[in-house]
Amino acid sequence: MSMNQAALARKNLEKRLAPLRHAPIAMPSRGWTRAIREALGMTTRQLANRMGVSPSRIPVIEKAEATGATTFKTLREAAEAMNCTLVYAFVPTKPLDDILHDQAARKAGMELSRLDHTMRLENQAMVKGDLADERQRMIDDLLSGALRGLWDDE
Repeated sequence: MSMNQAALARKNLEKRLAPLRHAPIAMPSRGWTRAIREALGMTTRQLANRMGVSPSRIPVIEKAEATGATTFKTLREAAEAMNCTLVYAFVPTKPLDDILHDQAARKAGMELSRLDHTMRLENQAMVKGDLADERQRMIDDLLSGALRGLWDDE
């Protein structure tokens, strides 16, 4: 994917995700399966029949969901049995471009710190203004290149 295509994809994804960032949806303490089942007035036996599983399986499914030990397949099957749609998304805590900029700043800061240390040992330390300019140049370079390298640990 080219740089322009990646930036356009980020922009489009950001438009879709931004509203979710500000509308936090917290899972009910006992899980969505149980909350929806009870709201519909459906018994565990009725849900089990609709899912094609034994009635003893429903409390296991509900407990596994509440503890985070379930699968998407099971959740999707339970949702469909209750005429619901399972919705799945990663919602970034802030805009994607901000996440990229923060990572580039961290990486540039680490590299600049090593460079500055070496230059100080050689009595060639950079002044603060030059350090800030170099840091910004490094950030810009990182963001203008292939973003895959941005996430490598060094």
